[in-house]
Amino acid sequence: MDSIDLQVLQACVQWLQQGHACEYVTVVRTWGSSPRPPGSTMAIRADGVVVGSVSGGCIEDDLIAHARVDGMTRRTPQRLSYGISADEAHRFGLPCGGTVELLVEPLGPHSQMAALLARLQRRVLTRRRLDLASGTVLLEDAGEDAPLQLDTHSLTTLHGPRLRLLIIGAGQLSQFLAQIATALDYQVTVCDPREEHRLAWSLPGVSVVHAMPDDLVLEMRLDHRSAVVALTHDPRLDDMALMEALKTDAFYIGAIGSRLNQSRRRERLLQLDLDADQIAKLHGPVGLDIGSRTPHEIAISIMAQMIQVRGGTREAAMPAY
Repeated sequence: MDSIDLQVLQACVQWLQQGHACEYVTVVRTWGSSPRPPGSTMAIRADGVVVGSVSGGCIEDDLIAHARVDGMTRRTPQRLSYGISADEAHRFGLPCGGTVELLVEPLGPHSQMAALLARLQRRVLTRRRLDLASGTVLLEDAGEDAPLQLDTHSLTTLHGPRLRLLIIGAGQLSQFLAQIATALDYQVTVCDPREEHRLAWSLPGVSVVHAMPDDLVLEMRLDHRSAVVALTHDPRLDDMALMEALKTDAFYIGAIGSRLNQSRRRERLLQLDLDADQIAKLHGPVGLDIGSRTPHEIAISIMAQMIQVRGGTREAAMPAY
């Protein structure tokens, strides 16, 4: 399952190859309540076919209507605003008088969409700089996360696997979690030294590594864009990975297991040269308490907690997984 941003780029490349007129739409600014954050993208074809989203649907409907009636006549990027007045906010489904500013970019060879897609398929974090006067694009390697930047001359956006997820264990739950994470544009690596578990893996696009988890944690050099989830139920694998992960700047570290098992795990980690502050970073039992019981549901609860922690919001009570 590809992320929605990747699906949008794939649509752009395919439509250009097929000779369709198409445009690339980016949310560049929002005020008040907005359904989609800055950086959200959508591709629209001249016949009104769309991939991606820039609102709850009403703005898309307006763009589709204009494409079908007026055609795609833009030659250079154009900024559009929706929801400035109360009537427009109501019409376009923007709550509380929200406003969305879009940049609509007519696509062609100068847009370098195929080159951008190729870079993303190689997992290269890429900065895309669009010249607003000419529509030409410059692609550059990007070393760190950077916010969307818009000025009178250019729009700069970041594309690629901004976040990494290391999953310890190649079981069924790991597959569901990897699917969700991939759709959210994580670069997912699964580590399991047990051959019988790796052989059953069937998710394309996810690296499955035969290595000891603690060695792989050290090799990956986890940073603030990294997360680790231990799902084997085997302390010999989970604890060794956690021991090294808790020493890093990873923004999320979680482990499956009941409250009793987590208490015992914390006692073991204290004996492995970790201090109380490092152990406090561990989310265990893992996942938010949303009443989940099946592997699908538990995977959703884990990803929900990762999103919550990444966003810095208050954590809810945790289930006994």
